[in-house]
Amino acid sequence: MSQALATELNRELDSAAAEVVIERALDIFGDRFALVSSFGAESGALLALAADVSKDIPVLFLDTSFHFAQTLQHRDTLIETLGLRRVTSLRAQTADIQAEDPRSDLWKRSTDACCDLRKVRPLDEALLGYDAWGTGRKRWQNALRSTLETVEWDGERIKINPLARWSATDIVAFSAARKLPLHPLFEMGYRSIGCWPCTKATSIDQDQRAGRWADENKTECGIHLARPTARTTHELVTAL
Repeated sequence: MSQALATELNRELDSAAAEVVIERALDIFGDRFALVSSFGAESGALLALAADVSKDIPVLFLDTSFHFAQTLQHRDTLIETLGLRRVTSLRAQTADIQAEDPRSDLWKRSTDACCDLRKVRPLDEALLGYDAWGTGRKRWQNALRSTLETVEWDGERIKINPLARWSATDIVAFSAARKLPLHPLFEMGYRSIGCWPCTKATSIDQDQRAGRWADENKTECGIHLARPTARTTHELVTAL
């Protein structure tokens, strides 16, 4: 796996239909390709396309222990509706939680440290078994994602974004045509849904992800960002 391969695949697939991108990923990487899904407000579209290609594509779900109950309900509904057969829930190591967040209140002191503990490290560990991974990110979601490529290199492996070019209208139209179940919180104004302590409803004129860490200068949990060099959760907290 290399930057050169990512660049070559991006040239090939940047204008391809999303299902073609997923098919190509499976052709190249086979079982060494997994999708990462939050089972959030728009996750159904990518998962439905993936299920059309193969119901056995590995799907990784980061179970932070802070998800809305409605998200877990939506996850189970989508799994059943789409017939997904290989969904795996990832959790932080019990020893790490006991050492770094024994009272489950780390998010009050440092959302970066909480995300690192409960999302970044569990995903990094799980991805050791894969050469490529897919996401549901789209260019329109916020300014940081506006130049998102269909295929990119994350420094360790190939990252594939089949819906990079899709608009909000595309998502709505596809979901309606396929009669995909809506996340129960979506019609209550939750357009991007993460953990309950760090998610708020938003208005339609805001960026889609404006409700995530709304009171902080933060728009990403960290799984899509370059990793800090050898910084533990303890160091992230004590650096505050």
